[in-house]
Amino acid sequence: METAARTLEAIDAEIARTKEALANVKGSETEVYARIVGYYRSVRNWNKGKRDEYNHRKMFVYDNANVATSSAAAETTKAAEPVSAVTSAHVATTPARYELFARATCPNCPPVKEYMANVIIPGTLIDVDSEEGLRKASELGVFAAPTVIVYDANDCECARAHSVSELAAIFEPVAAVC
Repeated sequence: METAARTLEAIDAEIARTKEALANVKGSETEVYARIVGYYRSVRNWNKGKRDEYNHRKMFVYDNANVATSSAAAETTKAAEPVSAVTSAHVATTPARYELFARATCPNCPPVKEYMANVIIPGTLIDVDSEEGLRKASELGVFAAPTVIVYDANDCECARAHSVSELAAIFEPVAAVC
């Protein structure tokens, strides 16, 4: 295979055309903000290490091709998902018991523990720092502490909450009915 050699004049002409094209680019530099150590900041102001870390991040792309099939699957699994305090202002059935998943070092757990101590239904405190507690949390899809799972009389999950305000949305309407 024989490759045609480019002359120095051809290369210089190509460089000149490219420089001219770049000079005619319209627009302005885009400012990119991303989250770093808990808050958003301009990426260009990050230190070298954090910028390098940012460059290694993976971007996920939404695939429109699977929307029709995945939305049908989501509708069938939606009925099996528990009702959360965020999506429901009250529990349709009367709560019968609860499980509180907490950690010893969790700063958000004490107010939730205190709130649940004043609730009239029985409950269980599960320490997710223990091997057994972590296993049970994993089985139930608990990914954060504190998490309170509320069960009805049929032992079916009827609500989940992670804060005192979410718990109030669950239990105060029930107390008003009783």
